[in-house]
Amino acid sequence: MALANPLDHAWSPVAGGITLRVRVTPRGGRDAVQGVGTEADGQPHVKLRVAAAPVDGDANEAVERLLAKWLGVPRTRVEVVSGQTIRLKTVAVEGDPVQLLRRCQTLGQTTPASPNDGDES
Repeated sequence: MALANPLDHAWSPVAGGITLRVRVTPRGGRDAVQGVGTEADGQPHVKLRVAAAPVDGDANEAVERLLAKWLGVPRTRVEVVSGQTIRLKTVAVEGDPVQLLRRCQTLGQTTPASPNDGDES
């Protein structure tokens, strides 16, 4: 039986949480988790869009807020740890890795996920 390649997913468990590889579209008109994409080199990422402009860290803060809401964790437990000035970022999320990974795996479903799952606001 072959072991799963750690790059098969855009998320990885780490001690005390997970890390996510994300590709962000700033000035995207709205904040949304749009699914999973793949870079030209084959590495997967979570596709995000945020309404904020990439000015003075505003888009990074919007990414942290969006992921915190979508994953159901406090905003203080989400941090962009690399890629602060580019679209491809690594985000660390503190929390129960099993629950966080379950939520990430919902991205494999056919419908794009949103932070308001089910809300029509």
